Amino acid sequence: MTEKTALTPATHTTPPAKFSHGVKKGNILQVAGQVGFLPAAEGQAPTPAGPTLREQTLQTLANVQAVLEEGGASWDDAMMIRVYLTDVAHFAELNEIYDAYFAQQGLQQPPAARTTVYVGLPPGLLIEIDALAVLS
Repeated sequence: MTEKTALTPATHTTPPAKFSHGVKKGNILQVAGQVGFLPAAEGQAPTPAGPTLREQTLQTLANVQAVLEEGGASWDDAMMIRVYLTDVAHFAELNEIYDAYFAQQGLQQPPAARTTVYVGLPPGLLIEIDALAVLS
């Protein structure tokens, strides 16, 4: 039986509860919901990348990518991306940021499937993203 491995990139803090930033088992990699916190700094509390949706979205995508890479995956391996927004008014702006980001990634595969839902997040956080990847 294939062993399950927890993934925590060096850029990430230890999760605040008993969960992993990512888990890999066999060729399946699940990235836990990531938010727009800047890379971890020793002795400092997590800090959002900025107050805007653009700043937080770009940092959140970088944080998801860091977990994918920690598990030996890339955006090309992503099958499903789930986006959690705090405000329905951000949907159009999110799509612009998202499309531009992935256009710059030079992906070799068709884009991953995506779902967007609206949720409550801690104060100051506007977006959370998780991803499911299958490694070839």
